[in-house]
Amino acid sequence: MSSLAAPALISLPKVLHAKGPAAKALPATVRFTVGEATVTALLDGYLDAAPGLLSDFDEPAISSALAKAQQTLQPGGVRIPVNAFLMEQGARKTLIDAGSANLMGDTLGAMGAALEAIGVSAMDIDAVALTHMHPDHAGGLLNTDGSAAFPNAQISVSETEFNFWHDDAIMAGVPQGSRGFFQLARNSVAPYKDQLLFHTKEQEPLTGLVALPMPGHTPGHTGYLLQSGGEQLLFWGDIVHMTALQFANPGLTLAFDGDPKQTVDTRLQMFDRAVADNLLVTGAHLNFPGFGKVQKSANGFSYQAAPWQYGA
Repeated sequence: MSSLAAPALISLPKVLHAKGPAAKALPATVRFTVGEATVTALLDGYLDAAPGLLSDFDEPAISSALAKAQQTLQPGGVRIPVNAFLMEQGARKTLIDAGSANLMGDTLGAMGAALEAIGVSAMDIDAVALTHMHPDHAGGLLNTDGSAAFPNAQISVSETEFNFWHDDAIMAGVPQGSRGFFQLARNSVAPYKDQLLFHTKEQEPLTGLVALPMPGHTPGHTGYLLQSGGEQLLFWGDIVHMTALQFANPGLTLAFDGDPKQTVDTRLQMFDRAVADNLLVTGAHLNFPGFGKVQKSANGFSYQAAPWQYGA
């Protein structure tokens, strides 16, 4: 796995310190109900994926596809949101991913402010379900002093994912400049060593939340299926990074997809499952707030954003 993961780690620094208006000034939240649960999308901010990060950058085609979605190619590349989610089941509060905190530049790190805007404190969080341990998903587990940002929370994480980032042999096999990502991943969960919940297959680590292995982007990349009151919502992590591009072109990958072929295979499997089961889906990089459905189209797939829930 080390040889497959290295390209992703080499490329990530190109987007780690995005510059722009500080996301912290604009906390954004959208609430959605799923059965008896309430899910709130929390915007951590955005980053721009440079053209060199895309497996196939055809500027006219990409600009045309973005224009159809009322988006434009930015000077820094394709703009990608970074979302996290608060799931409330009765009094229990679970985060799906934890944002980036202060690790990735001025345009990210707003998840904490978004939580505060809806009156939820870090002390209120009972669990954090990690889709994987990249810094835009796990960085927010830490305060700036390295202590646990959510001291009362259990941390759900794939055992495969945890073991990958904690494997000294794999770490030694990647370029020196990439080893910091292993340390960031290790640091993010270190204060929670007695609060970790590992899962290895399709199982329910947290009440009402089934972990679904979705390998490729990282070895232990995981989605979570919320089941409540006869309704379902699939949190699929980084199955899609670019909403306007990857449904119509599922073979398009980014440099931080550790195993590109497996990433595409998993993406297609999840697209097919979402269509077959008529699943409501959401993800860390779907256009905010990110709730919608996958539809089969003549040339592949498309994405239909869910309508606004009045009174949610």
